[in-house]
Amino acid sequence: MAVNSSKDQLLTPELLSQLDRMELVSRKIFRGRMKGERRSRRKGQSVEFADYRNYVPGDDLRFIDWNLYARLERLFLKLFLEEEDLHFYALVDCSRSMDFGEPSKLFYAKQLAAALGYIGLCRSDRIRIEPLGSPLAQQAPVLRGRKSVWQMLGYLNQFPADADAPFESSLKSFCLRNSGKGILVLITDLMDKAGYEQALKYLIARDLDIYLIHVLSRAEIDPDLKGDLRLIDSEDGDAREITVSTRLLDRYKDTLARFIQGAREFCSKRSITYMMTSTDRPVDRLISRYLRQRGLVR
Repeated sequence: MAVNSSKDQLLTPELLSQLDRMELVSRKIFRGRMKGERRSRRKGQSVEFADYRNYVPGDDLRFIDWNLYARLERLFLKLFLEEEDLHFYALVDCSRSMDFGEPSKLFYAKQLAAALGYIGLCRSDRIRIEPLGSPLAQQAPVLRGRKSVWQMLGYLNQFPADADAPFESSLKSFCLRNSGKGILVLITDLMDKAGYEQALKYLIARDLDIYLIHVLSRAEIDPDLKGDLRLIDSEDGDAREITVSTRLLDRYKDTLARFIQGAREFCSKRSITYMMTSTDRPVDRLISRYLRQRGLVR
């Protein structure tokens, strides 16, 4: 199922062997459009019995348990768990700042989106992956079933590394174009001079189960810099001359820690599951351990 045998493949055979045993899980209850391969917590009319409730006039008589009535002389309705599918969205930040690190944050984000998308496709969920800030987002296909894996990977490999649309307008555009409910995973470094707060509010207004994966490179978390440097902002080209010292690095790390904590608190107050990860953490470990602990997969 992997695209090639190079180190740049998004889904390796080793990763695929783990993903085949997983499924995406929503903490909210959504009404699916088609029959899927999962069970909903919403009571419905499928074959798996869930519970009883008292009969009230107007209920469908076909679901009365007449055996129970014969014993108790009271009318009870049988309730069932209904099968449903799930709509899964993955939004990949394709801004210039994501094209940094080894592997780049963008490659890591695409690999994570591919892995989660594959899990959903194997369970017949509806999958939509979009590159934030790129016109390519307008062409994002809605995929379903294992047969769509190659199409998903081909689409992901087209994602650019130089999208220049602001974070806020990109998320606003997504919300205007997509009305489906389900799980949304936003994979981004949150690096936008205009901030991320207003942008995330567009998602919060939607009835979605939202996860924010904050991706940073090891070089950003623990930079190995010395001496006189000229730093250039990859987003807008702004340049600044600096002299790197121990004191300056300590200030940088303190600022980064406060930025991460601020994002975590912002998300926590708004029912967004936040997680920060480094690109040197293997994607399989991120999914099987950390995202499983946070309830996204099982």
